[in-house]
Amino acid sequence: MSVANPHALSSQGFSLAPSPYSPRLLELKFDKAVVDAFLAAIAPWPVQALEYKSMLRFRVAKILDDLCANQLQPLLVSTLVDRQSGALLVTPAGLDKVEQAEDMVRFTTAVAHLFGRSNFDAMSGQYYARFVVQNTDNSDSYLRKPHRVMELHNDGTFVEQDTDYVLMLKIDEQNMEGGNSLLLHLDDWEELALFARHPLAHQPMRFAAPPSKNTTQDVFHPIFDVDRDGQPVMAYIDQFVQPKDFSEGNWLTDLSESLEGSGAKLSVPVPVGSFLLLNNHFWLHGRDRFTAHEGLRRELMRQRGYFTHAKTLRVPNQ
Repeated sequence: MSVANPHALSSQGFSLAPSPYSPRLLELKFDKAVVDAFLAAIAPWPVQALEYKSMLRFRVAKILDDLCANQLQPLLVSTLVDRQSGALLVTPAGLDKVEQAEDMVRFTTAVAHLFGRSNFDAMSGQYYARFVVQNTDNSDSYLRKPHRVMELHNDGTFVEQDTDYVLMLKIDEQNMEGGNSLLLHLDDWEELALFARHPLAHQPMRFAAPPSKNTTQDVFHPIFDVDRDGQPVMAYIDQFVQPKDFSEGNWLTDLSESLEGSGAKLSVPVPVGSFLLLNNHFWLHGRDRFTAHEGLRRELMRQRGYFTHAKTLRVPNQ
């Protein structure tokens, strides 16, 4: 779906328009009547039912699409693989309190399963992961460390499954200042061509995750590939890539410094109850630092998985 013109689709129970942060990032807002009707319709299925019976994740997706006059699914499918966009900030009206956390998880599950399926998340042992960021932390990655920037990266770099999309929901926020989501579209990165054409760009590198990720198998793949249309895509995270020598280590550091220094990086506040939905292949994401506060608390939920309708990645060996 083109982002050249504003969208007015509220007659289907939702509206879509370019965000004030970038015309590439679209704001998808659901009417409260649709949200309430959806929650009433899926009342028999708590989150546990969706965890135990994966088929129900697709049924709740169908219920949401039916409530939106079957216009939601094609919109999501086309937008997420559209290289000119591929990103949504989604707000379901009325879901904005931590006490509604399970309803938030059920709503995001329905959205995600209209265009794909969420992968198993080894960190949580479910198809989604909930985690808390607090003022003090002793974790083994930057995910939960509030007082420093979590640099731009792609998700799923240390697993074997395709990670076509990433969905990040804000469940709760207390005593919070700062911590905006940081986003960068590859085509807006000033030095994309410089790095994507480098001899090391397409050489397999080793990725290894820390113990908290609950995965012990190393994964090997290049930082750059091309999509079905021959455009560059990335699979990169500075924390988990393990350079084998001097050349790789310094090239990766140069790449990281270039990404972090890009003038095209977006800083996007995400309200409680809202969630970002990104094409993981040509969008990178991170998080700005928080201002210290003894009562600081943020709870997030993550789903990431693969597309089941349209594709971004080329067919292997194509």
